[in-house]
Amino acid sequence: MADLIALQMNTSADLASNMRHIESQLKRFRQRTDAPALAVLPECAPLFGCNGALQLASAEPYGDGPIQRTFSELAQRFNLYLVAGTMPLVSPESHRYYAASLVYAPDGKCVSRYHKIHLFDVEVNDKTKAYQESKYTYPGSYISRFASPWGDVGQSVCYDLRFPSMFTAMMPMNILVVPSAFTKVTGKAHWHALLRSRSIELQCYVIAANQVGVHADGRETFGHSCIYSPWGELLSVVEKEEGFASATFDLERLTKIRQNMPVFTHTQERYEFE
Repeated sequence: MADLIALQMNTSADLASNMRHIESQLKRFRQRTDAPALAVLPECAPLFGCNGALQLASAEPYGDGPIQRTFSELAQRFNLYLVAGTMPLVSPESHRYYAASLVYAPDGKCVSRYHKIHLFDVEVNDKTKAYQESKYTYPGSYISRFASPWGDVGQSVCYDLRFPSMFTAMMPMNILVVPSAFTKVTGKAHWHALLRSRSIELQCYVIAANQVGVHADGRETFGHSCIYSPWGELLSVVEKEEGFASATFDLERLTKIRQNMPVFTHTQERYEFE
């Protein structure tokens, strides 16, 4: 029975509409099963397709605000560990916000907080051309993971996926979550390759929830929200439409993979040139 879910969205610049859509999709998933589950939302799930100034205006202090209260209520209502994509939180600088990925337990408590470290300041051959996430986003400083019924879960966001040393610092973990807004161009080139690589090298499940389609500001995202196994198998994917990918966590298989190929024990503490 599926207990892992990656929700794919075409998030708009209408906060209230987006929150209603998240609720309806989680309700749809819950019609399939009432067992405990881990659900991952995409990056910028509450608000997207708008400029950074609007995101900044929506930033909440950690622990207080309507977006956080709604996510807490949804986790309780649907009996979920809810990785709430990212949302803007107040940072030390008034002109920038944290891109914060908060995790809520089924009792509604926030059990983990990760601030996106690697910011998307790049040029891409698409209609947007240049992305400068650091203009409005304040970078995080620390990696994060949380305990769950499925074991330790490592947190990351989108562009982080390209920096493997970040994930080796979290080893071991049973699941890696990747809320994302990968562009259509970069997603087509690298999305599945990066996700599969992380699942193989970390020998863990990877739950990747992405934005999809054309957004209000013209940005195009790739979709293909998916779940990979600890052996690098694509277990479930939703490609070009809103919806969700789902899969079942298998601890026995994960353990066997690690026993048969114990890469964690073979890793050297240091690698040096002679």
